[in-house]
Order: sequence, then structure tokens, then C-alpha cells
Amino acid sequence: MKVIVKGLLAGLLTITGVLPSIGTGEAVASFKFKDVPANHWAKDAIYKAVNKGYFKGYSDGTFRPNAKVTRAEFAALMARVSNNPTTQGLENFSDLKGHWAESAVAKAIGMGFISKKDYPNGFKPGTALTRREMAKWMASGLAANKEDFKQALSDTKDTLVPVAEYFKGSLNKSDYPYISVVLGTGLMAGYPDGSFGPNKTTTRAEAAVILARYEKVSTKSAESFADLNELRMVGTKKTNLELVTPFTTGNTSFTDISGKKKSFRNGAGNLVFHRLIAVNTQNWNDKKSVYAPFFVDDSDKNFLTKHKGLYPVFMQITIYPKSKQFDVDHYYNGVYDFLSASPITNDLPNKFGYFTLPRMYTKEFFKNRPNGVTVWVTKNMDDNGRVGGQIDMDDGSVVYFSRKK
Repeated sequence: MKVIVKGLLAGLLTITGVLPSIGTGEAVASFKFKDVPANHWAKDAIYKAVNKGYFKGYSDGTFRPNAKVTRAEFAALMARVSNNPTTQGLENFSDLKGHWAESAVAKAIGMGFISKKDYPNGFKPGTALTRREMAKWMASGLAANKEDFKQALSDTKDTLVPVAEYFKGSLNKSDYPYISVVLGTGLMAGYPDGSFGPNKTTTRAEAAVILARYEKVSTKSAESFADLNELRMVGTKKTNLELVTPFTTGNTSFTDISGKKKSFRNGAGNLVFHRLIAVNTQNWNDKKSVYAPFFVDDSDKNFLTKHKGLYPVFMQITIYPKSKQFDVDHYYNGVYDFLSASPITNDLPNKFGYFTLPRMYTKEFFKNRPNGVTVWVTKNMDDNGRVGGQIDMDDGSVVYFSRKK
């Protein structure tokens, strides 16, 4: 009988890699995993997570830091790390009956991390958890426990998400608020190429690091995170201008003109304004905006550091041509207020997959997009005495901006 029990326990360890916490005793803290060397990048996070009883190792003395985290495992981890109140009596998934994580998943559902409607065909506990799912679970858990995080999710439903997939149009709009919250709080980060990788999976080592972050974030308010505040402002006010520059729109707002039409004075077409993003480059090594990497790079450094007092802003507009031979000059000659802007000249539009105004073959560019094309254009706000400006739309809505007094 002892042999049978020992064999079952070893099998359970091998299958799940995550067992219920058994305290935080010294034996766990002093244990060393064979596959987590002293120079492993996540060593400290792994041992802290194990010491707190969130993770358990395998029966062969390994942690398997590169193994993928499953839905069942991460649900158990969230249930252990969180202090969320638990709603009792919520229905669990039918494919979890008798599963080792049945009670843990039920608890994670009751804590607000997991919504049953997201998995209409069953939970499939052994499926590797995607980064999209991880973001939604953690953001939902924060919102379930704190009203300000719930409001943050609402505020970022229509924000500009600072990841390459947003600019390329491959990010689901339903994911905007969840990814915004985990990026804005530092719970998760993008990859060096600017992507978020929503369909990628997460390793056990990465999960250990994220758990440590979640512990800290869950004790704070949403308003305490500067990056999240910026994402929220862009979501609600269509700009980050007043957060990162010395300029203000006073009693007007970019929300008053967002989605509105502006006809070109030459009759060649019209445009619709979406949002304005500002970048503060007064200190090149601290640009004070989560959006800076997507709009300015080292090719802009010489000009912007040489001309102090300039604040580059980037406006997202959709141009609708009417003239059969429409080219970029129709735009330049048809718009006379602050929306008369320039193309972005660095290589970031190509890198991140968004359009700016063409500088060559402009007729072909617009001819191939008769139903309109969304582009980013740029202009500098000047803090050297020549400040102020306005944008007005066909319906009379207007926004003014000037230096804060």
C-alpha cells in the first residue's frame, strides 16, 4: 500500500507541478532545484514563490522553469496569492469534476479572476495559458477587489494600447482594457520588438516573477501607477497632453472633436480626427510617456535635443479622398489649422505597421484606398513664446491649447 500511495503522489507531482500550499517552512526555503542554477534570471522569484507555498517542485528535484503554465496551474496560483473575497456557490466547469484543480478553479471563479462565459466549451485545464488569458485574469481579479481598478478597465476600453499589435490592427478590441491594466501596472511587459504576444504562452519561471509583481500591485490603488494613468487619460480624453507636457486645453477637450469630420477647404476630401499623443523629449533618456518608443527614436534625437522647448505630438486621423487624382498636396492645401501636419520621417511606422503620410507616389497611395486611410501625422508644440493653437471641425466643435499658466 505504501508503494502504491507513493507512486500516486509522484504521478500527481509530475502531472500538475503545483500542489496545495503546505506552509512556508524552512525545508522549502533551503531546498535547491537541480534545474534552477544560481545564475538563473528568475531564481529569486522562484524560491520566494516556493517558500510561500504558491509553487511546488517535481518529485525528481526539478522545478522545470521553462515548462508552460496551464490554465489549471495558474488558476491555482491566483487563488493562493490573492486575498480577494470569495463568492460562494458559483457553478464550476463540468470538465473539472475529479480534477486536482477543481476546488482551486472554483475559488478563482469566486474571486473574480475567471469568467465561465469565456470558456463555453469547457475549461480544458491542461491547456497552456496564453498571455491574453493571463492579462484578463489578473486585471479582472484586481477589478473584482477594488473599485478603482474596475474604473480603470472602463477608462481603457478605447485607449491606444502601447503594443505593436494595436498599431497593426491585430489586437482584439475586447482585450484593450485588460492588456492596458497589466502593462500600466507593470504586471506584464511587452517584448523588445514592441509586441505583447497575446497568443504566446508563459513559463513557470515567468509566472513566478509575475506572481511577485501581483502581490505588490494588489496592495496599491490604480491611481498610483503613472503609466496606467496615461493610458486611462488617452482612453477618456483622447490625449495625454496635460500629463506629459506644459500645455493644456483649458475648458475644451479633444473628446469634443474626436470622431468628427473636417472638410478640406479645397473640396478635395475630408478627414476625421481620432486622438493626439504627446511625447516629452526635454530629457531624452526620460521621455515621460509609454508611447515614446512607438513615435520617436534616435534618428530624431539630434533635432529634438538641439531645439529645446519643442514637444512632438502625433495625431491619428483618417483621410477620405474625394478628388480622383487626390494626392498629399490636397491635404496640405486643404487644412489650415493645427491638423495641417507632417509625415513621421523615422522608420517606426514601418517597424510597427502603421501608416503616415507618404512622401513619394502619393497619388498611388490614396488611389488604392478610396474608402479612406488612417494615418499618423506629427507636429511640434513650441514652448519658446510661440505657443497655442486650435482645431475646429465642421460641426463647430473646437479644441484650443496653450501653455499652462
